[in-house]
Amino acid sequence: MEMLQSPSPALTSSSSRRLLEAPKVFAPLWQRKRYKGAHGGRGSGKSHAFAEMLVVKAASTKGLRAACVREVQKSLKNSVKLLVEDKIKALGVAHLFTVLEAEIKTPGGGVIMFQGMQNHTADSIKSLEGFDVAWVEEAQSLSQRSLDLLRPTIRKPGSELWFSWNPNRPTDPVDVLLRGDSPPQDSVVIEVNWNSNPFLPPELKADLEDDRRRDPDKFLHVWEGHYSLNSEARVFRNWKVEEFEPAANAVHRFGADWGFAIDPTVLVRCHVEGRKLYVDAEAWQVGCEIDKTPALFDTIPGSRKWLIRADSARPETVSYMKRQGFRITSAIKGVGSIEDGIEFLRSFDIIVHPRCTKVAEELTLYAYKVDDHTGEILPVLDDKNNHTIDALRYALEELRRTGYKPKEQQAKGPRDRWDKAFSKGEEVDTWKVA
Repeated sequence: MEMLQSPSPALTSSSSRRLLEAPKVFAPLWQRKRYKGAHGGRGSGKSHAFAEMLVVKAASTKGLRAACVREVQKSLKNSVKLLVEDKIKALGVAHLFTVLEAEIKTPGGGVIMFQGMQNHTADSIKSLEGFDVAWVEEAQSLSQRSLDLLRPTIRKPGSELWFSWNPNRPTDPVDVLLRGDSPPQDSVVIEVNWNSNPFLPPELKADLEDDRRRDPDKFLHVWEGHYSLNSEARVFRNWKVEEFEPAANAVHRFGADWGFAIDPTVLVRCHVEGRKLYVDAEAWQVGCEIDKTPALFDTIPGSRKWLIRADSARPETVSYMKRQGFRITSAIKGVGSIEDGIEFLRSFDIIVHPRCTKVAEELTLYAYKVDDHTGEILPVLDDKNNHTIDALRYALEELRRTGYKPKEQQAKGPRDRWDKAFSKGEEVDTWKVA
């Protein structure tokens, strides 16, 4: 990771210089530009970089007046004041600043203020006239009204407007201004994410890896700085991961899906209580030879006691497992069986035990196909990330065919009219991913 040495002439001690080391990705922000922006995900160090730059600038420029603003700031606790104070201490320049309750006095009679734009009017915003810097933190929340008030107010010769944000929508005012078709000529905008930050705490690294595995949409938005998408293509949202122990009288249901070279051989165990489907055990192996399958299934307690419903595509494997002492039968397939089975799964609140990592992963990733060119969701279930999903369908097949109705059906979502029609083979419209 290439590091940037801050160009401040005001901070000359070796300890201060070391503290000013930053990823080189932030180097463009030290240019003299009217507009400076840094967008990206959590853990990128954006706020730290701007706070450090502000302290350096204030220490080097007598009488500097700066405003740190957000769209909504209910109190100083949700401002960047504490971060700025920490940078002042870390850079060894505390003797140059006077930290007050609501503001920070800077060398030469300057000031750093912390304000919320939502409370400003056309008259009150005039209090910021003559300021040298306005830094908008969480700029994705900045309204068009606030942006229109702020830009002409910060008009002192040489003044600068700084923006740091995690993108939400391409229509957000800050994105239209700095990432749109016609950004201001006197501007510099960089993208920075967690992988640009060599100081990323291990706790955040663990969090992002969990999101990468469990919720790709969240990972891309929160950590990679992509626009937020509430992807309507995802099939399952009716589930959570939670510790539990099956009741002693639980009726266990087993489902199996076959694989080998690329796809895994899978066994899952679940049970139903009213509207809740509990998944508490899984076995998963790619490249599992048929003679090794009994040992794989034996890793789940009760697999020889309870009936296993398995994929009918491999009757020879079903026959072999019967000879090995397993109670196993082939699932009944037919037109619409996949869609009906998926809809049945969606009618439950699904609770997944933490040890069932593959089930949780597929419940996250399983989706309808999306047109690569238009972003439209297509009336086709994507045949991937569905091995444990298929096993769960088989496990519940008999329950579904007997007409079981989960009590207190889950609330209907925006796709339900479409799902119902699709399962019946009716023609339906597609719709855009939100």
